[in-house]
Amino acid sequence: MRRGLWIHSEPMNWLHSIEYPGATGTIEILILAAIFYFLVKFFRGTRGASILTGLTILFAFLMVITKFTNLLILNWLLQKLMVYLALALVVIFHPEIRRALARLGRQGNFMASKARRALADPVADAVLLMSSRKIGALIAIEREMETRGIQDTGTAMNSEVSSELLTSIFYPGTPLHDGGVIISEDRIAAAGCVFPLTQMEDLSRDLGTRHRAAIGLTEETDTLVIVVSEETGIISIAYNGRLRRGFDGPRLRRVLASFLSRKSGGLGQLANRRDRADSGQLNFIFGEDPNG
Repeated sequence: MRRGLWIHSEPMNWLHSIEYPGATGTIEILILAAIFYFLVKFFRGTRGASILTGLTILFAFLMVITKFTNLLILNWLLQKLMVYLALALVVIFHPEIRRALARLGRQGNFMASKARRALADPVADAVLLMSSRKIGALIAIEREMETRGIQDTGTAMNSEVSSELLTSIFYPGTPLHDGGVIISEDRIAAAGCVFPLTQMEDLSRDLGTRHRAAIGLTEETDTLVIVVSEETGIISIAYNGRLRRGFDGPRLRRVLASFLSRKSGGLGQLANRRDRADSGQLNFIFGEDPNG
C-alpha cells in the first residue's frame, strides 16, 4: 500500500518542483519572444537565413545530446563556442545588419508615394525601348539605403527622370553607356557608376558583367536594379542579392509600381492577382516565398 502511494505521489512531487516564472519572468519571456519573432521576420528570405537555421538546429541538437549523455567537456566547449558563433553571425549577416542600421539612420526620409509612382512609366518605357533594340542597360533605384559611395564612382547628374534621357545615356558610343545609372528619390543622381560585382560562384555562365554588377549592388544595398542584356535584349531584375530574368512590359510595370509606391500591404495585394505565376515572380524579387 505504501509502495502504491509512493508511485502516485512521485509525479505530484515532480510537478511541485517546477518553478513558475512569476510576473517578472513572464515579462522577460514575452520580451525575448518578441525579439526572436522580429529577428526571424527580419532574416526571413535573406541569403543567410538557411545558414542561421542550420547553425541553430545543429548547436541545439549538440547541446541537448551532450547534456543528457553527461559529455561535460564537449558541452563546456560548445558553450564557449557560442561567443565565436555570435561573431560568425555578424560576418554572415553584415549586409542585412548594415541595411537595418541604414534604415534607422534615415529617420523616415521618405518621398511622397505619388512622386515615386510617377517614375515607373518613364523607366519602364526606356527599358522596353532598349530591350527591343538590344541596348545594354543597368539602372538602380534607391529604396531606403543611400548609395552615395557608388554615385561617386560615376558622373553626377541630378536630372529629371525621362525615358529619352535614360535611352540616350545607354546608347552605344556615349561616354556613360558602360556604367550604371542610379535613381535617387525622383531624379537621376549619377550615371556611368561602377557597381560592385557579386562574388557568388554558382551563377549561370551566360550572365555577363552587368548582371553580376546588379546582383552585387543589391547584396550591399536595398536597391532594385534593372538589367537589359546587350546580346539578347532580355530584361532582368535584381533585388536582395537575387536575380529574376525574362520580364515583359506588364510585369515590369507592376514591379516598378509596387517598388516605388512604398505602400504597406502593396505586395500582399499583388499576391492576390489572378496571374499566380506573375505574383510568384514579384514575391521572389521582394524576398518572399511564393509558395508560403
